[in-house]
Amino acid sequence: MSKRWLDWAIAAGVATSLVVAGHPATVPGYALLAASGLVLLARTRSPRAVLAATGLLALGYQATGADVPVIAFLFAVYSTMRAGHRVFTLAGSVLMLATLPLAALASPRDLTTYEAFAQTRDVLQIAWLIAAAAAGEALRQAERRADEAERTKEETARRRANEERLHIARELHDSLTHQISVIKLQAEVAVHLARKRGEEVPEPLLVIRDAGREASRELRATLEALRDDDKNPPHGIKDVPDLVERARATGLDARLTIEGRHDDVPAAVERTAYRIVQESLTNIARHAAAATARVHIDYREDTVIIEVDDDGTAAPGNTAPGVGLLGMRERVTALGGHLQAAPRTEGGFRVQAELPVAQP
Repeated sequence: MSKRWLDWAIAAGVATSLVVAGHPATVPGYALLAASGLVLLARTRSPRAVLAATGLLALGYQATGADVPVIAFLFAVYSTMRAGHRVFTLAGSVLMLATLPLAALASPRDLTTYEAFAQTRDVLQIAWLIAAAAAGEALRQAERRADEAERTKEETARRRANEERLHIARELHDSLTHQISVIKLQAEVAVHLARKRGEEVPEPLLVIRDAGREASRELRATLEALRDDDKNPPHGIKDVPDLVERARATGLDARLTIEGRHDDVPAAVERTAYRIVQESLTNIARHAAAATARVHIDYREDTVIIEVDDDGTAAPGNTAPGVGLLGMRERVTALGGHLQAAPRTEGGFRVQAELPVAQP
């Protein structure tokens, strides 16, 4: 049974039992008894309002002469305690105990003060109040513990996932480092032998050697970042000139222009900007067959614009993204920015990213 149907069943059952057991002398008395039960339909959404309503209705039908326990008020006490309104529940209960004798005295049965207080004990015993409040509080505590257990379970799952990612990163680091070290060592040996023989070292060989060194350093820095170690801070925009210089060392006519200031740029934006330029220059070197590349960084009030253009052989309309472009797009989207990567109408390819900068 759904919770809504359970509320309907409780409200209808309480209303029926009050009407059957109440025997009030007037029609308004029956209406007050029925309404006292039906108002419980709102006990989940508005527990405090229901507590006040059931209390007032109980006083009303007691004043008409209906000598029946205030069952609806007890359900309301349970609901307000379950919702965590302890002070409101206590105040409402004390007020109810104090005013019930007055309602009995106002009834047409002409009761004495002693009889009025005796009737109050019959229709609302303190033990009932305590039991209803205790049940509501016990269930609230149980639900709170269940929620905490669920949160703990989720945190544990996230921690295990992070540990697994770190393990994978370490394995990847060890594997790639070995392979790159072999490449770097072979390049360094070749450079050494060429210089020892007095020969001119080929430029591509120097680029391979330097790229191997950089790749090894980057792998170490990435692993340290996963370990939350700040000894090797990640790359940022300040490192972009080094990227451009390395691109020039391969024979590409790469140029960098920077406009504006770059104070208080978030670290995430710094890292993403560096990766965009790095991936773009790598793609130009591998796939574009370009002679020139232009990197432009524009610092604006709330945005950093990165543009990388080349004069390669990309054909307009050929926009199928590779893994590198997908990675760039994911980084930019995660920051709430926009990325455009497409062939230019005048030839070549353009990567343009807009990275929002959070303002203080």
